[in-house]
Amino acid sequence: MLHLRLITPSDKTDDVVRLIDTTVGTAHLVVMPGAARNPAGDVVLCDVAREAGDELLTGLQELGLGHTGSIAVENIDLSLSERADKAEADAPGEGADAVLWEHMTDATHEESTLSITYIAFITLATMIAACGVVLDNAILIVGAMAVGPEFGPLAGICTAIVQRAPRLALRSLIALLVGFAAAMAVTVGFSLFMDAVGLFTKAQLEADRPNTGFIYAPDWFSFVVAVLAGAAGTLSLTSSKSGALVGVAISVTTVPAAANAAVALIYSDTNQALRSSEQLLLNLLGIILAGTLTLLTQKWLWSTQRKRSALK
Repeated sequence: MLHLRLITPSDKTDDVVRLIDTTVGTAHLVVMPGAARNPAGDVVLCDVAREAGDELLTGLQELGLGHTGSIAVENIDLSLSERADKAEADAPGEGADAVLWEHMTDATHEESTLSITYIAFITLATMIAACGVVLDNAILIVGAMAVGPEFGPLAGICTAIVQRAPRLALRSLIALLVGFAAAMAVTVGFSLFMDAVGLFTKAQLEADRPNTGFIYAPDWFSFVVAVLAGAAGTLSLTSSKSGALVGVAISVTTVPAAANAAVALIYSDTNQALRSSEQLLLNLLGIILAGTLTLLTQKWLWSTQRKRSALK
């Protein structure tokens, strides 16, 4: 269940209450006339089943409440109420499958912001991966994958395509490109330092690397894994099952490929640099393609579900 706290102008309160009353899956409606001070108006509280949340939020947005008032949404961890149970039973579909598009757009907007923290995480992840490729250490590669924050901008691009949000697409693309460019540039400097002190050598990079050689060996399996990971990551975001996102992060060779390319550059190993870059681009393309198709499929399924419920 979701809890909504709304501030509505007094002249729109009746419309808001009517919308809530006619939305299947709502319960616990509370109206407090004149309770709001900034902005001035009424306060309306209600609970709604997650699977009915997007329909209600869309209706509230169409009433202009996002501009003239306020819409706040919280997850309810525990609700002991027969009315809440009935609301969830009446709402079409399953809550775990529901997509809150406003929440998705807002979350990806935040995750795809080019910030100092984002740059720091992707840079540190790439430097860790650089150590992993030189040492042929799979544990360091997995750790770098888990630290990398690049799935946020990738999800932002997918969401922007489906929601037709060009600003979000541009913001996400800038974060992705600038993030990887900065991370690789710093990693080149880091690798030069490690080479100067004798911790990185060309022989280590070009030696047989059974644990990390896949990083600069792009093939169809790389693309297939990226597609599967993109679909799984998108589902983990839309269903709020964030635990699955960690598994997605350590299954796709993005940050390690960027790191391998950076290290290869300082030793003028053009073959590894180009093949690592190809691996990086292949994985990014696979994730974006799968994420976009997953969101489009979810949008179509929920649209179909609503139409069927309206006909009943």
